[in-house]
Amino acid sequence: MEQSASVLVNRLLARGKFRHVQVLLKLAELGSVQRAADAIGTTQSSVTQMLGYLEQLLDIRLFDRHARGVRPTPACADLLPVARQVLLGVTESAEIVTARRSAGRGSVRLIASAAAVNGLLVEAIPQFNARWPDIRVHLREAENDDQLLAITRGEVDLVACRQRMVNPEGWHFHPLVQDRFAVVCSVNHRLAHAKRVSWKSLGGETWLLAPAGSVAREQFDALAERFPGTPKTHPLVTRSDSMMAWLLRQGDLLALLPLSFVRPHLLARELAEIWVSSDIPMEPLGLLKPSVGASEASASLCEFLARLFEVTPEMREQVGASGQHLRQPKSSRD
Repeated sequence: MEQSASVLVNRLLARGKFRHVQVLLKLAELGSVQRAADAIGTTQSSVTQMLGYLEQLLDIRLFDRHARGVRPTPACADLLPVARQVLLGVTESAEIVTARRSAGRGSVRLIASAAAVNGLLVEAIPQFNARWPDIRVHLREAENDDQLLAITRGEVDLVACRQRMVNPEGWHFHPLVQDRFAVVCSVNHRLAHAKRVSWKSLGGETWLLAPAGSVAREQFDALAERFPGTPKTHPLVTRSDSMMAWLLRQGDLLALLPLSFVRPHLLARELAEIWVSSDIPMEPLGLLKPSVGASEASASLCEFLARLFEVTPEMREQVGASGQHLRQPKSSRD
């Protein structure tokens, strides 16, 4: 007789262990019982025993054995994303308890987009750490749907991101920094010091494209209709900040990217912004936070960032077109 999900849940709660989750993930990752045993500091026979116990507990085969090791079955492949989330939850729980036991004021689970990391957090978080050394911030990078999934699963306290058209239920957005698109290039590019150029005149340049589906790519595709012909593009398309910055520094390339995304590279004079006649605005960056139930530590981080990036009427204007005129966050001593 086929057992219901409720029966399996009760069985796992009563007899399952976190160690079983660790064994499952290591076997799938390494494909070898011996290597999995070495990775988690136990014996081969112990891993074999735990795997057998877990398969008996779930009443399903999780790995196919072969001469060179083990291979996940389709059932195991379905379980792996959930197992990773369970182990992540265990790890974060240990961090939270450790922070509280060490006389801290708690911790904040913060997820941020790449634009928010560069445009908000690279300077703000060190200042927050200096001001509140007893609050531990757990920061990981995620975009769009992954942020929403983390909210749905209750895995995050705050999200640093771009303003959305619709917020998740029970969450609201607090804007912190205005943003816009920028055309950037190497500091040695022949257009790097041009006073002002038209968008149409850039049609003959070679472009490093943002990935399809990104706001930067959608805006580029729309503006590229002004070019006399099809623009030349670099063969690599990536979301990697470090790879894009390296290619732009080394090659004779242009890119249309959020100013917040390239801000650290402009301030470090690793890249330059081309003064394009078209002004291309964007939604602001800020914090997505729960309407009620925020922890003391989360509230402290929200208040700190709100003061640091205080939005005055003057600051609501678009930031300057030159990297030398980007607005700096206020000092935490103010």
